[in-house]
Amino acid sequence: MTHTPECKTPSAAGAVQLSYLESLWESMYEGRDPLLVTGVFAFLMHEIVYFGRFIPFLICDFIPYFQRYKLQPTKENTNEDYWKCTWLVLKSHFLFEGPLIFAFHPAATLLGMRVSAPFPEWQQMVPQIAAFFIFEDFYHYHMHRFMHWPPFYKKVHKIHHEYAAPFGIAAEYAHPIETMILGFGTVGGPLIYHFFATAVFKLGSDWDLHLATMLLWIVLRLFQAIDAHSGYDFPWSLHNWVPFWAGAEHHDYHHQAFVGNYASSFRWWDYLFGTDTKYRAYRKRQKEERLKKEKVQ
Repeated sequence: MTHTPECKTPSAAGAVQLSYLESLWESMYEGRDPLLVTGVFAFLMHEIVYFGRFIPFLICDFIPYFQRYKLQPTKENTNEDYWKCTWLVLKSHFLFEGPLIFAFHPAATLLGMRVSAPFPEWQQMVPQIAAFFIFEDFYHYHMHRFMHWPPFYKKVHKIHHEYAAPFGIAAEYAHPIETMILGFGTVGGPLIYHFFATAVFKLGSDWDLHLATMLLWIVLRLFQAIDAHSGYDFPWSLHNWVPFWAGAEHHDYHHQAFVGNYASSFRWWDYLFGTDTKYRAYRKRQKEERLKKEKVQ
């Protein structure tokens, strides 16, 4: 499969001039195997974002000031916990996620995903990524809830619940079967979107799935997953500004109680299906106890 740029130079016909980033993108692929380029770039990006996003939370663990924002301050993870988690996650990344990342390029381009510059406009990328978030959250809620079916939980999902007080890199601390099942929500959503955009609704080439959009979506999804497992709820955390966003304040309770709050990004499915009732009652009690302490002081 060859990589051919869709538009490299301006012309009298009004072709688009590539930006600096788009030119770098083209030079990255020029004369190289696109499968190898995409695979290596996507895998390195995944590792850098995944572990890089965790570093600020790790630093907070060693600064007393930030302990007031810990969701479970009485539970402390040890260095052994961090190293054990890191080792299993790296093994999972290289043995399972890595091959899947490399397999994505041929599968997606076969379905018509665009790779060459120019990149899509933000007017296309924003609604596409919003749709990916909504699909992944819906899929994650139902599959995650299924994973708490006792036979499946005992053999597969229990590994992810090893840490009752999670920390960022525990987001992908999971059985390979769970990784593949839940991973479909991240990868499958964009492919399903592309099928409907091209084959069903015929929205035009501007709305085709582009690899740049896919990579941006994965970065945002990694940020969401790491943040949700961070164990911290800061005043600037997104759920304090976007009420329907889940975040760590929502997901941390799932690890603490081992039940409820099954969604990944949004709160509405747990609310509609009544799987957040214990969580809301628990947060209400916490608030009442905090107010009582403040009155005493």
